[in-house]
Amino acid sequence: MSSAPSPPKLRPYQVQLIKDLYQTLGMGYRRVAIVAGTGAGKTVIAGQICAHAEARGCRLLFLVHLDVLVGQTYEKMQAFGLHCGFIKAGWKEDPSAPIQIASVQTMAKRNWWRKWKADVVLYDEAHTTIFSRVGQQLIYRTHSDSTHLALTATPYRLGREQLGDHMETLVSSPVPSELQRMGFLAPMKYYGMPLENQVDLEGVRTVGGDFDERDLKVACDRPELVQRIVEEWHRLTPDKRSIAFCVDVEHAHHVAEAFNQAGIPAATVEGNTPIKERHRLYRALRDEDILVLTSCNVISIGFDEPSVEVGLLLRPTQSRALHFQQIGRVMRISPKTDKLHGTILDQAGNLKRLGFPEDIQSYSLPTTSEPEGSGSIPSKQCPCCGRVVWIFVMTCPECEHQWTNETQVFLEDLAEVLSEEQFLMVQDYEMQRTFHDLRKLHYQKGASPAWTTRKFFEQFNCLPKDAWCQGSIFGKHPTIEDKYNYKNYLTHLAQRQGKSISWVISEFQKEFGLAEWQAIFFDQKSS
Repeated sequence: MSSAPSPPKLRPYQVQLIKDLYQTLGMGYRRVAIVAGTGAGKTVIAGQICAHAEARGCRLLFLVHLDVLVGQTYEKMQAFGLHCGFIKAGWKEDPSAPIQIASVQTMAKRNWWRKWKADVVLYDEAHTTIFSRVGQQLIYRTHSDSTHLALTATPYRLGREQLGDHMETLVSSPVPSELQRMGFLAPMKYYGMPLENQVDLEGVRTVGGDFDERDLKVACDRPELVQRIVEEWHRLTPDKRSIAFCVDVEHAHHVAEAFNQAGIPAATVEGNTPIKERHRLYRALRDEDILVLTSCNVISIGFDEPSVEVGLLLRPTQSRALHFQQIGRVMRISPKTDKLHGTILDQAGNLKRLGFPEDIQSYSLPTTSEPEGSGSIPSKQCPCCGRVVWIFVMTCPECEHQWTNETQVFLEDLAEVLSEEQFLMVQDYEMQRTFHDLRKLHYQKGASPAWTTRKFFEQFNCLPKDAWCQGSIFGKHPTIEDKYNYKNYLTHLAQRQGKSISWVISEFQKEFGLAEWQAIFFDQKSS
């Protein structure tokens, strides 16, 4: 005779979150969002809510948006000893079961659930399931009198309509930085790529609030970029279990092939990979039979392998929700494998665009008038080792590079410290850094300084300051050779574009200052 299952032991903050939920329901709310960031134990929280519901004689409908999540959800329900039925092709239906685990895809092809009385409807990955046709029918037509609980790792989503348009209030777990301090999430290291090795998004269109995948395919799936991420992985995170987030299946295969060719065992998991094969690949990664697992939209959600230490961000996105979910895959702690921290290698520029999970200071319910959340604290990249840090950090925690010539911004409480004046200073510095990066890149490519000004204006909708030019390409201590090379570069541009010698001198002075230009221009060595 088998013994009864032993349910998981909840962490203190998980117990508190559930208490907060019941207090909120006791106040009369019937549509409540439950926000628990990646790694906070969302499925365990859901399992405990389901166990309480069954114990009280309630009937609960549990919605998932991916077929693969049905099995994962059922495993957790079994741990709590719950009696479940299924609305999912290939799984046994049992309408008498008090808990129904339902795939929104299968629900669209079934009808009996419409008359199945549910006291509670719980939406997993609610930023997706709530907005499906089935989700909207449940809230407003077939189960409008039920209690609706929207479970999500992030309340934000792309597009106009937001979770706060359908939910009345929220309860939440602690934010990621607090969970790190508690020891329930791993500390993180972030690395960006040099500007010339990042994805060039010029010409990439935006469709439906995010970058167009066809354009991203052209921009990202390039041999030189794929090879570069392999090199950076070797340099920064050799021999560490890694997952790569790619643009499409072909890109994922190309990345895996590049790692394999470099002698690093790698594999790809895709949408049509059978469940058993997925689990085999996940075990192979855990056991280090492979070191890199690549995918497109498969391991962003529902992947739970705590031993993974490295995430490769290879797909640019404008979705903060997707960005934080991807980073969250490597934030889980793994005492069994002595994991010390997680590491992100960002080739897509997502960190600079969307920030860090540690930026989150509190959770709120966004509405149509407030899509995708507020901006993040500006960041910068160490010029020596490539690590990305908040802009107020003055010493690189990786290589101890000192930003000695910057004005330090003291932040005691990251939630409320930046005055308007400080923010403008930070913003000004970030714009200047970008301008310098563009000047260096375009000089290396032989492009005109006017092209730099144009690209800067397209990004910031304003012109750069003339004072930012000085030292932007060659730094504060240029050599005589630097000055001759720049003079020749400007002279060639002037000849090609029909510009006068006065333009050449003016541009030269912008980079090197007003003094000594005559010595360079009238020296016969430069001719």
